[in-house]
Amino acid sequence: MFLSALEMRNIIESSLLPKRSQCSLSPDLTMTVKIYDDHETDRVALIKSDIDAKKLTGCRAINDLIAELRTELDHGHHMGSHVHQQHRMTGR
Repeated sequence: MFLSALEMRNIIESSLLPKRSQCSLSPDLTMTVKIYDDHETDRVALIKSDIDAKKLTGCRAINDLIAELRTELDHGHHMGSHVHQQHRMTGR
């Protein structure tokens, strides 16, 4: 893995600001990202799970994931629903 789990988590969570988010990485290197509605509640706006963190080896892959998360978050908010997605990033 190009980045440590802590570095990857920091990049993703800080890139989603001002939204509060939480990244977790399992021992098999799958990642789950939770994005919350606001800073006062624990209501989740988006959960993206089964992200293959082994594929997040460079800036482009991480930026693509962040852009995808933002798009899905915007789409979910426009529909007034909460979104739960499972995602397996494919290599390019």
